[in-house]
Amino acid sequence: MILKTAQRLQARIPVSAVVVRIIDPNHIMTGVYAMRDFDAMWDYQQPDQTEQRFRARYGEIKDSESCGYRAELLTQIARSLGLQQKFEEAEAVLDEAQALLADSPPSAAIRCLLERGRVYNSSSRQPESLPCFVAAWELGLESGEDDYAVDAAHMLGIAEPAADKRAEWNDKALRLAESSPAASRWLGSLYNNVGWAKVEAGELEEALELFRKALSFRLEQGSPKPIAIARWCEAKVLRLLGRADEAYPIQLDLLKHRDAADPDGYVYEELGECLLALGRSHEAAECFGEAHSLLSRDRWFSEPERLERLKRLSLAKP
Repeated sequence: MILKTAQRLQARIPVSAVVVRIIDPNHIMTGVYAMRDFDAMWDYQQPDQTEQRFRARYGEIKDSESCGYRAELLTQIARSLGLQQKFEEAEAVLDEAQALLADSPPSAAIRCLLERGRVYNSSSRQPESLPCFVAAWELGLESGEDDYAVDAAHMLGIAEPAADKRAEWNDKALRLAESSPAASRWLGSLYNNVGWAKVEAGELEEALELFRKALSFRLEQGSPKPIAIARWCEAKVLRLLGRADEAYPIQLDLLKHRDAADPDGYVYEELGECLLALGRSHEAAECFGEAHSLLSRDRWFSEPERLERLKRLSLAKP
């Protein structure tokens, strides 16, 4: 079965890369999720610093570790480059990783596919990303790498252009994550993704239930930033349900606990929306102004109509 999947992979990935399983001492366990030791070095908020840590690690092990270890480390260097929007460099590093796949376990090939797909998706080449993610999903299932299979399905839930396809992939990812202990770490993200699909479909009560599941999961994990995101999502849906009086104190609390040196434009935007719904237009305009100032400088924010609305509302002072 693995060989059949391998034959459907992109031509750039050698078939032999996915038919060998290696017991590698540098796989470590975190709960029920097997990971490489370098995976703990990730800081997704600081991809440039993460890249340097990964490159230093690669320099230490390039002549001593297995091909699989080196290939997987290279995929994460590529991911850190992609998060810095250095897409050509990321592809070059992935080419290096692919050259090592013939003597690597399936996990290395899957991670190459995942990161190639992410580079395509982030560089406005979504149609090219889809075959990468589908192949990663299939190979993940066939090789027992449930965690990476869920990662692939969750990316398809983002990259697919059709809403019904996104919903289908999100559902597949969620069912596997709920049934496989090896993939359970994805539940918070998946509850969030399916929640937004419900918002898009106008199913707001169902969305609220999912965001509250995400919040419960994040609270169990105890990481402050994901908890804050889950609370923001819950509050936004409360506002969309016409419950701005419940949403406003949640957003205000998020603002109070945010580092003053790192304000959040999305929180200010929602505060403005809540205040507008509550008839406090002057205060709302001030929040919309802050939101516009922050989000207009965010390189990942690419919604000009939304920015224009924020600017317009910021000027609507009595």
